[in-house]
This record gives sequence, C-alpha cells and structure tokens, in this order.
Amino acid sequence: MKFDLHTHHQRCGHAVGEIEDYVIAALDQGLDAIGISDHAPFFGSDKEQELPGVAMAKLEFPAYVEEVLQLKKKYANRIEVLLGVEADFLPDHVHTYEQQLQKYPFDYVIGSVHFTLGRNIFDKSRWESADASEMLKVKEAYYDLIAASAQTGSYQVLGHIDAIKGFCPEMADLKTNKVDEALKVIAKNHVAIEVNTSGKMKDCGGWYPGDDLLERAFHYNVPITLGSDAHDPQRVGDDLEAVREKLKSIGFTEWCYFREKGPVIVKL
Repeated sequence: MKFDLHTHHQRCGHAVGEIEDYVIAALDQGLDAIGISDHAPFFGSDKEQELPGVAMAKLEFPAYVEEVLQLKKKYANRIEVLLGVEADFLPDHVHTYEQQLQKYPFDYVIGSVHFTLGRNIFDKSRWESADASEMLKVKEAYYDLIAASAQTGSYQVLGHIDAIKGFCPEMADLKTNKVDEALKVIAKNHVAIEVNTSGKMKDCGGWYPGDDLLERAFHYNVPITLGSDAHDPQRVGDDLEAVREKLKSIGFTEWCYFREKGPVIVKL
C-alpha cells in the first residue's frame, strides 16, 4: 500500500500547482491513495485572511473542500483521494477550529504546531542570538504544545513533530524529558505521527522526526503514517520507499492512513 497524506496547493500562497496536479502526480508515482491537506485558514482571527502567503482565506475554504470531493469522485476508479486539512494547534482557539472543521466530511485532520511562545518556529531570526538555555525553553514549550494537541481529540495525525529543529539543528541535541512525555500522551490518545520528508529541505536536513525520535515512538507504540508535505507536485510520494525501509529497520510492522477519520492499518 502506497500513500501520501500531506500535500498542499496554490491556495495557501506558498505552494505551486492545482489540487488535480497532485492527484495526477500520485498516479504517476503508483500511489494507491493521496491525501490533500492544505493549510486551514486562521479561524482564530477576525480577519478574512490573517497571513496571506501562509494559509488560505476563509472564503476559499468551502471551495477547497468541494474541489477535493469532486476529484474524489472523478478518480474513484484509479486512486483513493482523501480529504484532509492541516490545522494549526492554537490553544486559545481549539473550539473555534473544531466548529469550523466539523462542517465538512474530512477523512483526517493534521494538527501542527507552527507557533511557540508567540513566534513562528520557522522564523530564522529567533535563533540568531539564542543561547542553549533559551533554545531549551522554546523546545520544552513546543513539546508541551505537541502533547496538548494530542489530547484535544481534534486530530488524527500530528504533523512534523520535531520541526522545531528545522532552522535550528542544535535543537535535536538538547535533552529534555518533555519529548518522551509528549510521545506517551500521543500513544495514550491513539494519534498518529507522520514521517514528514520535507525536513531535508530545511537547515536540519533529514526527515521529521529524526531516527532517535522515531525509535522512541516505536518504543511507546505510537501509530505512524507518511506525509511528504509536498508544496510542489514533483515531491508527491517523496522518499516513500526509503521511509518504509527505515521504519522496518526500527521494528515497525505497519503504518496507517485515514478514511472518514478512522485508521486504516496496512502492513509496511
């Protein structure tokens, strides 16, 4: 079974291509299922489009859902198209997001932490003068948010759970028990984490999460899935076979995707 649950398209403002381009790319890669999971609007904001170039406008959201549903029908005999979305975990706005997302028949929702202590984790400037103690403070706050997101019941998948290292590779080496605490919470709540292959495009290189974290996820029996986080159709299914082999070498025997928010467990 070959699938990719994490893809974007032009509506978010920082990806290229139409949704159908990603479906066609998935067919070209021999995938059995392709998940479309563009960034949800910032529902916690009063503005129509809080951050153009980061997430789609609120008015675009119904059209996004309808387009995916139409493609689901169009390609039903060739590939399973899954309706997903990537939603920011913002503790003060969880209920608002739930109210909006429950209006639509999502197959799954990816919950991602992009903001920690008031700043975007991908803001390179925040690390320019940060010392080890400051970085550790941010890392621990980040994993507190990861754990909290798993407890909401809002998400089937947690996105790129060590993306805090993206533009600060040193983060990976900072030791804190917050990481294991988060993994235990994720496992207890039966939420999957993704192997997100886009990390290799950041300063940290490699995937999210790294091997050490994957091994600990296996230890705690955390469900696992795959997402390329493609922002270009050319990256659909990126590194799928390499991820499969890595997971097998760690000890995983299965991974999952989601249909109507229920896990579909398949052998690696």
